[in-house]
Amino acid sequence: MNNVRTITSETLADDELIARILQGEKELYATIVRRYNQRLYRIGISILNNEDEIEDAMQVAYINAWENLGKFQFKASFATWLTRILINECLLRLRKKRNFISMENVQQQNDTAASAADKLVNTELKAMLTNAILQLPETYRTVFVMREMENMNVAETSDCLAISEVNVKVRLNRAKAMLRDMLSAQYKREDILHFHLTRCDRVVEKVMKELG
Repeated sequence: MNNVRTITSETLADDELIARILQGEKELYATIVRRYNQRLYRIGISILNNEDEIEDAMQVAYINAWENLGKFQFKASFATWLTRILINECLLRLRKKRNFISMENVQQQNDTAASAADKLVNTELKAMLTNAILQLPETYRTVFVMREMENMNVAETSDCLAISEVNVKVRLNRAKAMLRDMLSAQYKREDILHFHLTRCDRVVEKVMKELG
């Protein structure tokens, strides 16, 4: 029996993929997009809390990463670097909205996001947890998603958010305490704020189209 493992783009490490992309295999960038769609979606929605805007923010982040790929020097992990680009884009959009959106409109926007989040889940428990996460203040919500749902370690979360590791731990503990006050049931983190395959395909198609 042949036990030789088939090498595909999906099995390549980030540094191998990036090296080949920079050498001209542009189509491999689609693998990067698919690999990080779930992470960027979850972190992005935790900041923007808006279903209609997150895909645009993700697309911009991927394009920005593509345009600066040659400058990436692997001083941090590619995942951290890409996540930081996404967070910066989301925070920029958040600041712009806060300049002209009234508090009443912000509340309406949050209600719409929570309603959209309900459609992503298939059970009452998942819907309850998704809504509870969306109700957390942004600073706690983002740390919770990064640490508990994306399994990012304290150091990477600290690096991405430009806060101390102690602050990461404090915010996570506070987020958990707030969620415990709202929920009494267990949950499966992989089923919450799920980035569905059809949405994943759409983002990949848009990004690769922009790259020409």
